[in-house]
Amino acid sequence: MSIDRESLVGRHAVVLTEPDAESPLTVGNGEFAFTADVTGLQTFPAFHAASMPLGTQSQWGWHTMPNPRGFVLEDTMTGYGRARYPDRHRMTFGGPVAPEFEAGAWLHGNPQRLDLGRIGLDLGENVEITDLVGVHQRLDLWSGLLHSAFTLDGVPYEVETVCHPGRDLLAVRVTGGAAVTIAFPYACAAWNVAADWDGPERHVTGHVVGASRCDFTRVLDGDRHHVALAWQGPARLTPIAEHRYRLEGATEFVVAFGLDPAGPGLPGFAEVRAAAARHWARFWTDGGAVSFEGSSDPRAPELERRVILSQYLTAVNCAGSLPPQETGLVCNSWSGKFHLEMHWWHAAHFPLWGRPELLERSLPWYRSILPAARATAAGQGYRGARWPKQVGPEGRESPSTIGPFLIWQQPHPIYFAELLYRVRPEALHDYRDLVFETAEFMASFPVEQDGRHVLGPPLIPAQESYAEIRTTVRNPTFELAYWWWGLETAQRWRERLGLARDPEWERVRDGLAAPCVRDGVYAAVAVEPYTLRTDHPSMTGALGLVPATPLIDPETMRATLDDVLETWDLPSTWGWDYPMLAMCAARLGEPGKAVDALLMDTPKNAHLVSGHNRQWPGILPLYLPGNGGLLAAVALMAAGWDGGPGRCAPGFPEGWNVQVEGVRAMP
Repeated sequence: MSIDRESLVGRHAVVLTEPDAESPLTVGNGEFAFTADVTGLQTFPAFHAASMPLGTQSQWGWHTMPNPRGFVLEDTMTGYGRARYPDRHRMTFGGPVAPEFEAGAWLHGNPQRLDLGRIGLDLGENVEITDLVGVHQRLDLWSGLLHSAFTLDGVPYEVETVCHPGRDLLAVRVTGGAAVTIAFPYACAAWNVAADWDGPERHVTGHVVGASRCDFTRVLDGDRHHVALAWQGPARLTPIAEHRYRLEGATEFVVAFGLDPAGPGLPGFAEVRAAAARHWARFWTDGGAVSFEGSSDPRAPELERRVILSQYLTAVNCAGSLPPQETGLVCNSWSGKFHLEMHWWHAAHFPLWGRPELLERSLPWYRSILPAARATAAGQGYRGARWPKQVGPEGRESPSTIGPFLIWQQPHPIYFAELLYRVRPEALHDYRDLVFETAEFMASFPVEQDGRHVLGPPLIPAQESYAEIRTTVRNPTFELAYWWWGLETAQRWRERLGLARDPEWERVRDGLAAPCVRDGVYAAVAVEPYTLRTDHPSMTGALGLVPATPLIDPETMRATLDDVLETWDLPSTWGWDYPMLAMCAARLGEPGKAVDALLMDTPKNAHLVSGHNRQWPGILPLYLPGNGGLLAAVALMAAGWDGGPGRCAPGFPEGWNVQVEGVRAMP
């Protein structure tokens, strides 16, 4: 019997009956998103500021602060043997910056992602969110409509909020008679803040008002974008302060954002609502689905909730034309930059869940920075393309004592390409350049020592606990296995294209050092201290995220997994560590441990009412790699993997009733 998709999705609609500082709700389309409080707009931003900030963000909305001293990346370089790395930077979180790190601080914080504006109800100067009564807010996942209702001083209000599926445009319907305010901030280069409301003289808001529309021009230093506000019915727009406007009398309005001015004839609320409803119904109908209805395990409804909400949240935040930042389009982290080692955790699940186009949106960006990635590799004495770690849309590495030394993002483009090839073989021609340039770097990076090819310093593994000893780290277990798999997969791409296997890639792959084993378990790295039991237990990714390779012995990995589950400092882990453990357990034939890992009761494995994976409240309030990782793990556990058991849901134990539709097996 087929899954009733609408019933599956409908039973996990998000409902709030009181304000929740950690769970404002978001509407969006992958390129643009708007996050609202319980009024359906951004009426009470202070209530959320310390927990989960409200924001209006896009993939194109970036800003660069003035650079009067002309800082360039070369100003932050330090030599490490034959290569130079941009490591002259220290995180200050708002504190003073030492002179030797000023260039690094500017380059680390620029460009930064913009908060495009705040749209809220004008309910009165002294009204607090706690004054609202009868609150009822519902995010209808099947239609993408956010419906909010509340009463204030005996007056009932209703707000419907929806995002256009193909335009950076928000549509709103308001009943109750409240006016609406729209305000525009300056940018902010702070680590986790996107808006500066205290510098009105630093930016310009021009406006041209017509009978039922206002076109704003926003100028922030050398950056410019446009906002169009259009309303229906008799209404009046009034400037009430610099960069701040009040719209009175409108029951329906739309706001369009873009680098270019919006054309005439903006769609109305009803048109946007209908387009969103069609879009989200197709999203849920055409993509993959997994139902746990009828399972005897009492945790099944919660896992199903997380799966449904994670599909929505990653589609809204992680499916745009750029790799997503770890907080998506909700709020900023790392100045809005995105991290390429996290791209797998955000988006690898899309092809597995029948939505390959959502991953493909961001892959042309890799090609756009290919010349820069080649230049980085050549400057360090390597071939091919070395992909950066923390970047903005221009693709420049951010100075850091960690990021430039990571390597585990390098095989990701090969993994993405392989996932897409399994959906449509034409991807073989579309992504061959990314696969081959990546493999060229991977083959040239190891150093030959004592007849083996060593992944060696300077290097920081995925388990960043080793950052202080980056000049001595060698042969991290996860990276060795991923390197082997990446080079072998690139060779298979050559064969599929009718090309001979590359002898140098083959030589390096065959000569890779074996992972270090101590006391019967895989060590994190092959030097002292061999295994620090904090941060990511990355060794388990060597058989889980990475398919089986000759470098990894399953029984040794089984002992490693058990050792991690028994001894690791779990509060120090991150949201994607639990899916990583689950994938490892599933491939080892331990489905009970896979489910236990996926639903482990630890601080950073909590999923809020909104579905977001909580990390560090107030600092990193949400963590989308946890949501995307959960979807990748459930895909593997539900649909299996190459060479795995030939039955449905091999990653789930007895007591779980698992229905699977349209989900693909992992490599």
